[in-house]
Amino acid sequence: MRLAFAFAAAIAALFAAAVPAAARAQSPEIAWNIAATSDYVFRGASQSNEDPTLQGGVDLTAGSFYAGAWASGVDFGDDTDAEFDLYGGFRTEAAGFALDFGVVGYFYVNAPDASDYDYVEFKAAASRAIGPVTFGAALYWSPDFYGLDEEATYVEANAAFTPADKWTISGAVGHQALDFSDDYTTWNAGVAYALTDNVAVDVRYHDTDVDVPIYDGRVAATLKFTF
Repeated sequence: MRLAFAFAAAIAALFAAAVPAAARAQSPEIAWNIAATSDYVFRGASQSNEDPTLQGGVDLTAGSFYAGAWASGVDFGDDTDAEFDLYGGFRTEAAGFALDFGVVGYFYVNAPDASDYDYVEFKAAASRAIGPVTFGAALYWSPDFYGLDEEATYVEANAAFTPADKWTISGAVGHQALDFSDDYTTWNAGVAYALTDNVAVDVRYHDTDVDVPIYDGRVAATLKFTF
């Protein structure tokens, strides 16, 4: 986990430098979240061996800068117990588009020594709202990806529609390009409902063009609390 500590230190240093200037405009804000999901699905693949798991995270925002941490239970069929993510970045607006530039580190607790699971991705995303519909696109690039793969790129197009108060219908199509494993395409669509200002439920269908059980089509339900 040395990479995790080094990554955390880099994110903390960047955020610490940004906070003083941002704090003059507004005080930093902290938000927490806890969730229970029937299946942790990431880019179309089950990370929890198709079983339920718990998740949680914290986000710190100061002006346009943000940083956070998030964790989830995982089951890869080995001794790996959990995924722990650290991230940070900068959000701004230009020509009516919301822009997000950041970096994400993915780290795995008790992963086998030779697994090489830990990796870092750089992110660039843009979105635009037109009435009740928001369209977006995102690019993630890693110089040393998960497992045997080195350079990897993930691109995604997404959209969300709010037909009525508390309801959101959303979906995405993405393509994962890898330099060792086969490239693949993934997609998802679902609906979310805000039970209260702090509690929401999301039911989503995920699928890919990979003929492997953990990549097969599945429905995942998630109950999330924010505070």
